[in-house]
Amino acid sequence: MQSLCIGCPTLAKHRASVKNMRKTFISNVYNADREIYNEKGYRRLGQCLVISPSNGRKPQAIIKFLGGAFIGAIPEVTYSHLIDLLAKEGFLIIAVPYNVTFDHEEAAKEVYDKFNACMDMLLSSGLSHAGLLVDDILQLPVYSVGHSNGALLQLLAGSYFGEKIPKANAIISFNNKEASEAVPYFEQLGPVATQLAPILEASPVYAMARNTSDNAFKTVLDVAGPMLQQFDQEAIGSVTKFIDQLPSVMSQVNQGVSEFKPTPLENRDFIKCSYNVRRTLLVKFNFDAIDETDVIEEILKPRIAAIGGKLEKVTLNGIHITPCAQDIKWKVGDLYTPADALAQGLKAASLNDTRMLVRTISDWFKNLGEP
Repeated sequence: MQSLCIGCPTLAKHRASVKNMRKTFISNVYNADREIYNEKGYRRLGQCLVISPSNGRKPQAIIKFLGGAFIGAIPEVTYSHLIDLLAKEGFLIIAVPYNVTFDHEEAAKEVYDKFNACMDMLLSSGLSHAGLLVDDILQLPVYSVGHSNGALLQLLAGSYFGEKIPKANAIISFNNKEASEAVPYFEQLGPVATQLAPILEASPVYAMARNTSDNAFKTVLDVAGPMLQQFDQEAIGSVTKFIDQLPSVMSQVNQGVSEFKPTPLENRDFIKCSYNVRRTLLVKFNFDAIDETDVIEEILKPRIAAIGGKLEKVTLNGIHITPCAQDIKWKVGDLYTPADALAQGLKAASLNDTRMLVRTISDWFKNLGEP
């Protein structure tokens, strides 16, 4: 192996390569976030993202949104189309990013605290860019939407707490499998994590993501030039957190974690005894091999009946990741090929499923009325 000595051409070439990688990475993130922030009206408030209805419309309710494992760390990217459609339906969306962990209790309480801290800010100062005063926000009912692991966390938050909880939950593609089922070959991950963690942490890509703040961020600005002078630094932080999740999970496995805490069975027993949200909509898709909506329906039925609530369930066209569908512009070449037709057809079908999901949830919320 060729060594990298100080001042030698090989080291200089390596540094230049890493520098270019950083420039490309930051530029791509900046361009994506700039479109979201400027055109779609995202605002960062505390540790949450606030998205107000378009065209200056007054919202009719607040939706607390949680995405799935890993991808829930950057909902402004992974769920941007779904969130945008919900906002267009007249809802004020508060998306709560979170990092994946094996401790579901800790995660549920973390998102509960983040959301309520954001609500406290709104209730103290309003939302000026959307023309909302504190009194306006006080009049809005609070609902929640959770997808996959986010669905589990919404149910847990509604079970751990009896105050400051949503009036209604929309639970999409509920999933809470044991670790060995959720992560194939989980038992083999411990030894692999031990070997991979040092390699991953030493890689230039990982180092690049970890060092895009503070002094390193100033270096990036020098490299990228004037284009980044108005960069939303918190967006880089979100992407960095997304990248950080893998070594964090590996570290937990390496430390002997072998199952989610609480276990799926413990979660179900707790939800069955403690769930406090009276109105709940369960949404499942007809092609979703890992969905456990039917399981959680049987668990929720007696509890919701006991607290005088109502449980409903719908089955829609789609797959587990339908909520993550993106309205990507497909560029056709000089010749329109069968591949172009197939891609556009699949995109249209996927977006139609997402629109139907949003319309179903929106109509359900709007028709709730007083319990």
